[in-house]
Amino acid sequence: MLKSLYVSNYALIDQVEIDFSTGFSVMTGETGAGKSIILGALSLVLGQRSDMSVLKNKDKKSVIEACFNITGYGFKSLFDREDVDYAEETTIRREILSTGKSRAFVNDTPVNLGFLKSISLKLIDIHSQHQNLLLGESGFQLNVVDTVANNAALRDKYLLDYKAYKALVQKKNQLADKNAKLAQEADYMQFQYNELESLKLVNGEQEELEQEREMLAHAEEIKGHLFAGFQLLNGEEAPLLAALKDVTRNIEKIAAFIPQGEEWRSRSESAFIDLDELAKELEDKMEQVDHDPERLDLVSSRLDQIYALQQKHRVDNLQALIEIRDSLAQQLSQISSFEEDLKQLNKDIEAAIKVLQISGKAVSQSRKKVIPAIEKQIVSQLAELGMPNARLVVECSSLKEFTENGHDHIDFQFSANKKGELSAIPKVASGGEMSRVMLCIKALLSESKGLPTIIFDEIDTGVSGEVADKMGDIMQQIAQNIQVISITHLPQIAVKGKHHYKVYKTDSRSDTQTSIQKLDYESRITEIAKMLSGSNLTAAALINAKELLGEEV
Repeated sequence: MLKSLYVSNYALIDQVEIDFSTGFSVMTGETGAGKSIILGALSLVLGQRSDMSVLKNKDKKSVIEACFNITGYGFKSLFDREDVDYAEETTIRREILSTGKSRAFVNDTPVNLGFLKSISLKLIDIHSQHQNLLLGESGFQLNVVDTVANNAALRDKYLLDYKAYKALVQKKNQLADKNAKLAQEADYMQFQYNELESLKLVNGEQEELEQEREMLAHAEEIKGHLFAGFQLLNGEEAPLLAALKDVTRNIEKIAAFIPQGEEWRSRSESAFIDLDELAKELEDKMEQVDHDPERLDLVSSRLDQIYALQQKHRVDNLQALIEIRDSLAQQLSQISSFEEDLKQLNKDIEAAIKVLQISGKAVSQSRKKVIPAIEKQIVSQLAELGMPNARLVVECSSLKEFTENGHDHIDFQFSANKKGELSAIPKVASGGEMSRVMLCIKALLSESKGLPTIIFDEIDTGVSGEVADKMGDIMQQIAQNIQVISITHLPQIAVKGKHHYKVYKTDSRSDTQTSIQKLDYESRITEIAKMLSGSNLTAAALINAKELLGEEV
């Protein structure tokens, strides 16, 4: 529950501090006194965005601080997950700086607005007048039924099954899209693959072919130079090897007489062996090299095919062509295996649908089970609120498709009159009637939702007299379970409050200020009397106010 609210330098507020209590509290004040400003400040600590326009003094920061008792509402795990200090009395502080930036703290730990919003949903339900329009929205109506059904666990199970089903459907669609795209290009891909595959490309062969082509193209020149080299080494006329052998023999004869002799002999002999081997290799190669125009044409033709494919596919090496060929083979294989993959996916989807139908049915049954009680309680309370002929029918129909919220469509059909045609609430209900319907729904939700606090911002708009008195009774009933704060202009509701706060505005030469005070019994008499008679306070109004309050004391 909300224990206190401190506001400084916000709109028309210089500084106010309010302590709140359990049960039913009312807040009154003249139009324009600043009741909406109090709510605006509270909304900031609940995560709403703001800017420096809210600053009363543009040179100072605004501070809004609210203290909540959150014992027993399951916040500890959320606080632990976000690494925020947990306390049964938790303080939320929001600071709006003069630069327009803002900061938020929970128990002095800095937090972001997302965290504030996540906890505010479990702290307070602020009902403003425009929320009556939610009565016509299917999402709101579905949430009402689910809250009363208390089916969160069933819905969580269904949502997991739904996500698994949607993942399979998405996978199938992606497969179909990919296959359709590949199928459009299949013929050309097959042609490209066949063209590459027919060459039987082998990694590294391009370099070997290029070398062979160079040798074949210069065969006569190569052979002539090889022959000349061989002749110089081991020909008939003055061969180099024969001369080198003579050099070795001459060194042998003097090797014993000089220190370097043995080394020279070894070097000469080694040179002879190397050159002798070189001569043999030149001779062998010379015999291998032959002018072969047919082989040259064959090698050149294969290289031309390789070059043409490289240019076509915009690559510069044989390995890249091989990779393209293998990629084409893989894609063609995917096309051929599509039917099998699709068949398996369809089986998986059918199985997922069966699981989804079971969990969806459980959610649907939980909703249908509570619908009669919802209709009965709301119609009963509407009769107390001066609408004895009101009818409410909650229709639950099946959707054609599964959705995140199940397989149901919830539709509230309403009529305020005995023979009136059932229709959507905003179409057939007046403003006052919508306020009464919404109050009944909030009363219903308060029993199931488990919120610590609910604030009604002039939910009594459009009603008066006995109806207002009954609305006050319902708010008192709600306050037996949770903290209720009602901002009202009606004395019939104001007297129902266990605690009464007055918002008022004061003018000085320099500025206007909004303040709030908790009224004692005597002050309440005066305030209720003014609400009854206006600014011209009469003795009759004071007596009437005492009588009204006396009924509550």
